[in-house]
Amino acid sequence: MSYPAIKITFLGTGTSSGVPMIGCDCSVCTSADKQDKRLRSSILLQTAKTTIAVDSGPDFRYQMLRAGVKKLDAIIYTHAHKDHVAGLDDVRGFNYFSGKPMEIYGTEMTLEVIIREFPYAFTEQKYPGAPNIRHNIIATEPFYVGDIMITPILVWHLHMPVLAFRFGKFTYVTDANRVDEESREKIKGSDILVVNALRKEKHISHFSLSESITLVRELGIPEAYLTHISHQLGKHADVSEELPKGIQLAYDTLVLDLPAY
Repeated sequence: MSYPAIKITFLGTGTSSGVPMIGCDCSVCTSADKQDKRLRSSILLQTAKTTIAVDSGPDFRYQMLRAGVKKLDAIIYTHAHKDHVAGLDDVRGFNYFSGKPMEIYGTEMTLEVIIREFPYAFTEQKYPGAPNIRHNIIATEPFYVGDIMITPILVWHLHMPVLAFRFGKFTYVTDANRVDEESREKIKGSDILVVNALRKEKHISHFSLSESITLVRELGIPEAYLTHISHQLGKHADVSEELPKGIQLAYDTLVLDLPAY
């Protein structure tokens, strides 16, 4: 099976509070290094034909503007926590210029929360200017958006099921602290893995830095990027020096160009 060339842009690499965190004057939050400025976690995938966002957090509007996105075909959701869905209302601009509803994809549980959070977007009688959204239920079967095949992969955020996504040889895992064996098999063979690494200390529902490194090694992935990072992890420059070969900290606006195969 052939797969198109994809441009991956990291729209955000921060945890739910972002970096800097409101009210914090730690060395990370006050750093002048732009790589220590982290919006809420999201990525953008672009082929010659298709553009997809993974999640639409509170920073969605600015992320779209910063990345110069003029056309968005769909948003696929990992889960329904606020830091991953709160910016959905801002699809109105895409509605206006495309004349089409925004296609969103998520599990039944995720979409139930989104409909509850944005009821005015899903009523039969919408007020003028309300976002136009068409929702699509997914589970773990592969599906297509345009020319991009997407394979959802179940991971666990403490007791909450979350979807990771594999796009060809690239896999994106955020908000997880456990990956069962069946899902590990679906990730194996990826050339690149993106995985959350909240901080160095153990956390109840996110991988720590050492746990993320262990996962990458156990899966045999040659290249990995860490995301969903909190200010507790440390400065980008300092942590980068500590990482083993093949593993890097992702940062906002980082671009990866994946060749067709």
